[in-house]
Amino acid sequence: MVRRLPYLLSLACLGCMAPGPCVHAASATYRYDPVHSQIVFSIDHDGFSRPLGRLHIAHGWLRFDPDDWSGAATELDLDMTGVDLGDAAWNAAACQPSLLDCKAYPIAHFASTSVERKDATHGVLHGVLSLHGIHRPIDIAFRVNRIGTTIYGMHTVAGFSATASLDRTAFGINGFPHAIGHDVALWLELEGIRDSQTSTADNPTHGKEHP
Repeated sequence: MVRRLPYLLSLACLGCMAPGPCVHAASATYRYDPVHSQIVFSIDHDGFSRPLGRLHIAHGWLRFDPDDWSGAATELDLDMTGVDLGDAAWNAAACQPSLLDCKAYPIAHFASTSVERKDATHGVLHGVLSLHGIHRPIDIAFRVNRIGTTIYGMHTVAGFSATASLDRTAFGINGFPHAIGHDVALWLELEGIRDSQTSTADNPTHGKEHP
């Protein structure tokens, strides 16, 4: 959030809405680095606190040209079975059928549909999140941190920070309504490694959750 889980993110093609062939000559394709990419969430616990949890990216790619955002796109799978709230018993409880139901829905998937550029480094990624068997639109505000070569020159990396929020009940996650809040805050720290061998069609889930 490696077990396979659709993605906090394959990302859908963003620049092909206009008629005619879609060309992205300057766009580079990156595969998500699961070590340096993290998705953290927070939800209210009966008004006492907002504990933090973590999800792991299982698979995903992004396409991005810093000079032309019109062809930007991303898709990713999240490993819901690996949800980490810092306690094994709590993790197991979160995966029960009354909440995430990880056995039936082990994968969450995000696919972008368009990108809205705000300024030189900020934008909003629009897409669809498939979670708990339900598909809903979601907007992710993001910042382009840096695109460049690592200190040892081994990889070219694209780095982003992003935030989003969702209502868990909109995805049919209704358990413990008087103890667990409805609104979930998300923070994403993402790194993609440039990889010419990565294909935007490589993701075998094709945007579907698998039991």
